[in-house]
Formats: sequence, C-alpha cells, structure tokens
Amino acid sequence: MKTSFSLNVLLRDNIKKLVPYSSARDEFKGEASVLLDANENAFGSPYAKNYNRYPDPLQHRVKEKLRLIKGVPEENIFLGNGSDEAIDILFRAFCEPGRDNVILVPPTYGMYEVSANINNVAYKKINLTADYQLDLEGIASAIDAHTKLIFICSPNNPTGNSIHRQDIETILVNFDGIVVVDEAYINFAKQASFTSDLGEFPNLVVLQTLSKAWGLAALRLGMAFASKDIITVFNKIKPPYNINQATQDIVLEALDGVDIVNEWIKEVVKEREKLAESLLTMPQVVHVTPSDANFILVKLEEPRALYDFLVDRGIIVRDRSKVELCEGCLRLTIGTPQENNLLLKSMREFYEDQTQRRM
Repeated sequence: MKTSFSLNVLLRDNIKKLVPYSSARDEFKGEASVLLDANENAFGSPYAKNYNRYPDPLQHRVKEKLRLIKGVPEENIFLGNGSDEAIDILFRAFCEPGRDNVILVPPTYGMYEVSANINNVAYKKINLTADYQLDLEGIASAIDAHTKLIFICSPNNPTGNSIHRQDIETILVNFDGIVVVDEAYINFAKQASFTSDLGEFPNLVVLQTLSKAWGLAALRLGMAFASKDIITVFNKIKPPYNINQATQDIVLEALDGVDIVNEWIKEVVKEREKLAESLLTMPQVVHVTPSDANFILVKLEEPRALYDFLVDRGIIVRDRSKVELCEGCLRLTIGTPQENNLLLKSMREFYEDQTQRRM
C-alpha cells in the first residue's frame, strides 16, 4: 500500500485555489420540465431533435454504463475529448511550467511529449530496454524533487508489447508522484487492466479509450480512471461541456454492443497472429515484435522503399524506421482479413520486384 503519496502536495497552487465554472446543469439535480436558466434556444433545432439543450456536463448516463462494463465506480471515472484531454489536464493540474518535469519512456505515444511542450514542462527520456521493457534503475535515477508524472504506455505504442506488471507496481510503490498507465490497447492484451488496482495505489491514473476496440475513433471519447480525489481535480479543470450530446448519445447506444465488440477483439487477435506468422515467412522480414495490441511492429530490409511502394498502391502503414529503438521498422495496423491479405500480397510483389531488379 502506498503511504507517502499526498495529492495536496502535488497540486499546483493555482489549481488548489481554482473556483471551477458552474454550468447551468450543475446547479440542480433530477429532471426539470421548464429550462430557462442557460440561454438556450427553447424552440429546438432545425437539424437534430433535442440538441438545442446543453449536455450533461458530467455524463452520468454514460458513466453508469461504463461502471457496469469496467467494474469501476462512477466517482472514479473521467470522460475526456479523447485521452489527449486527460493527458493535458494532468500537466495543467500537477506541473508548474518552467519548474517541474515528467518522465517519458520512449519509444512511446508521442502526445506525452507534445503536451509537455505545450505546457512548458520539461521531460526526461529514459529509453526502454532492448526488449522494450522499463529501465527501472534509469527511471529511479531520473526522479528528482520536481518530477510530478511518469507516463507508461502498456500495451506500448509503437512496439505493441505489454510492460511487465511487477515493474509498473514497483514504480507505483516507490514514486511519490502520479503514475499514468495508458491502456489504450488493453482490450487486445492478455494481461489484466490496472483499473482493478485503483484502491491499492492512490497515485495511479489509468487511461483507456473507445477509439480502438470499440471502433469509435471519430467520436474522440477517452477515459481516465483514478481515485475520487484525482477525478475531482479533473472535473474542476475541464471545460463545462467537454463531451457533446451527440457523442454521449452514440456512446450510450454503442455500449450495449459488448458482445459484438468482444467478437471483434477475437477476430483482430486471430488476424494479428496470422499476419505475424505470414510475415515471418518472408526472408526480408528481420523481426516481428510479439504484440498485445491491434498492430504489429515489423523490422524489415528497406522499410522506406516498401513504405513508398505501399503508399503508391493506396495502402497506408506507419513508418517508424527513424524512431529510436525502432530503426528499420514499420508499424502495421491489423485490418480486415481482406486488407491483411492485400498487404501481404503487395509486400510479396515488392520483394519480387526488388529481386528482379538485382538480377
């Protein structure tokens, strides 16, 4: 059990003093038949029924459904405009610009660094090991009195592997700041989510999303799970209506499709394994990193030439060949069986063409 963590010590002074904006919908509970408090258009909208009213600022109905699916109480859930909003709020809540710092463990999701730069917060990069695991000694050495956040993406992007659970727990126990575990791809992994450990670690923030397994990337709905006190800070800082009503309505409907999503996940995992096996039969494939995500990191001969070849055929993958520890690699998202077969067919055509050119 973590005993030395103090949220009040970590919070920026201006956030402690902040009086949040009180929206019209915050000022009463329950249902009302006449709403004359928010300067809305009472006549409605010519384009969409019921969208003339401001949405629920705390998304209670969505959180109630998520509570049943995730097994996390509503008071421990924050909904953001993508996980990126939650990441940005973490910087604004806990990091004093020009003074504090955070720790990143590249190669990893690029928005941590972007958000640090936007908020004028220094970051220390402690590279993952050669097998894409945490360098615990390096992280411990990098922590100082002004280190407020440590970001750990697991399963990691762009490598696809899960970070050893015991290593994350070691950091949670020994670090007095916030540990952010980004689980955007957790639905495709065998390891359990850290959401079940929120009661044990008060300095834990878990990020998830509806963009991947749930197929709702266009809606931009991210989730943060944390202690009630940390969620209170999130809600204090966020804009009053950060999740629009159209998104809430679509998500409420989508969350009834758990069985469908579970079948999609099984199909993606099956296709992931088939794609990895097929790639390993190609002599030009140097290495395929075992993946717990919905993508595969593949080390190849001539990755950039292959990338350009695929682009010319309308197949877009992600070139990670210049990223440290991912040299020579392309990141391949798992598509439909037809898309994956087309990718493999195109790759074989590329290598056959390259072979003929050398003859």
